[in-house]
Amino acid sequence: MLYLFSYSDLNHSLFVFLALFFVLFYEAINGFHDTANAVSTLIYTRAMSSNVAVIMSGIFNFLGVMLGGLTVAYAIVHLLPNDLLLNSTSKNALAMVFSILLAAIMWNLSTWYFCLPASSSHSLIGAIIGIGLTNAIVTDSSLINALNIPKMKSIFLSLVFSPIIGLIIAGGLIFLLRYYVNNFNKNFYRIHMTPLEREKIDGKKKPPFLIRLALIVSSIGVSYAHGANDGQKGIGLIMLVLIGIVPSSFLINLNANKNEIICTQNTINQLEKYYLENSKNIFKKNENKKVIDTSINYSHVYNIIENIKKTKILLQNISNYHRLDVEKRLQLRHFLLCISDLIDQTITTFDVNSQDRSFLIKSKKNILQTIEYAPIWIILVVALSLSIGTMIGWKRIVITIGEKIGKKQMTYAQAMSAQVTASFSIGIASYTGIPVSTTHILSSSVAGTMLIDGDGIQIKTIKNIALAWLLTLPISILLSGFLYWIALFLI
Repeated sequence: MLYLFSYSDLNHSLFVFLALFFVLFYEAINGFHDTANAVSTLIYTRAMSSNVAVIMSGIFNFLGVMLGGLTVAYAIVHLLPNDLLLNSTSKNALAMVFSILLAAIMWNLSTWYFCLPASSSHSLIGAIIGIGLTNAIVTDSSLINALNIPKMKSIFLSLVFSPIIGLIIAGGLIFLLRYYVNNFNKNFYRIHMTPLEREKIDGKKKPPFLIRLALIVSSIGVSYAHGANDGQKGIGLIMLVLIGIVPSSFLINLNANKNEIICTQNTINQLEKYYLENSKNIFKKNENKKVIDTSINYSHVYNIIENIKKTKILLQNISNYHRLDVEKRLQLRHFLLCISDLIDQTITTFDVNSQDRSFLIKSKKNILQTIEYAPIWIILVVALSLSIGTMIGWKRIVITIGEKIGKKQMTYAQAMSAQVTASFSIGIASYTGIPVSTTHILSSSVAGTMLIDGDGIQIKTIKNIALAWLLTLPISILLSGFLYWIALFLI
């Protein structure tokens, strides 16, 4: 890690340090801004004291980051067009990085100050989009080419629909719990008590043991899932910073061992053999599809074979990536990304059988290990930042989640249903590499439980949350775009 600051140019080392500091500061804000959601229901239902709950959440956020993988991290990195990321000058890269970070931090702090459970994910993604759009306007290039449309489309769909799905699933769980208690086990009625009702009727402050255990376990699930999803965004941000500012050291995984390099070389050879042998079969399977043009078929296969050949030349007799100079590292990253995109096109555009599909998916995974990686120190510092942030500013959001969404206080069943919904939803999203908003999934889940229970919701709070949801993306886009434009003007 210390080699990052060993440049003879003191200003460069200083900017690298500041960029990393801002990323970790953003992640700490994410901790006390978003992770408050993970402990809000636990604290509010008195299942655990606030200090213990926050420490526990911090620990499981840490584990979520450490064990959650990198699929979400590189979903964030790939939002920024590869050409913009790799072809920027050092000054432009710095302007780009600081604009993204400042825009996301400013909006997150503002919404936290006003106790609004806004989404850190929305603000980060919006800030990245703002950079791409502003760069396209400044360089007078295509706005469409400035954005990774396929990746952006899937992320937008997840951000829009995940709260709706959370509302429906959490509401469904409450309905099932009501049905179970009313028809099969009326002795389980305490699950539908609020903490105050429990104290008033039974004279006890804490929930019954089994209910308390369920609340704690579901809260652990939310914390772990949050670390696995939002923590990866911090990892992605740092890799974005380092690839942009220190490309020579981070374009590819220089620490890849000999076996990993051999695996990449073998995969490239297998892909070349596959496309040379199966191109005619692919054409034949698609000849009756009017949407497929023969010229597109040949162009597709030609492009992927050309990229494979160029990659083979770069990897020839290579057992250590340090032997590649910076220009060749840049080329290797570019070729591998192109091959990955063309594999995706093969799977989605052409009629490939299940065996070929499995082979192509595995091949894509093998070649991406060279460029989709993160040093352990990055994962560690992000995990620490997120977990420390969790323990600082949780209280403001807890009150909003616990008291201001519904017209009545939250019951144990509502808290558990919201947490189970959030933990499974975020966990599945992390596994599939989709960045989602912990904030909006949990707050919409709470709202869903309130609606099904007939308790009603506080329209003012819901309006404020919805307004923050709607405004976060456009404001982040405008804010980062404006900051980037100012920075380009000044440099």
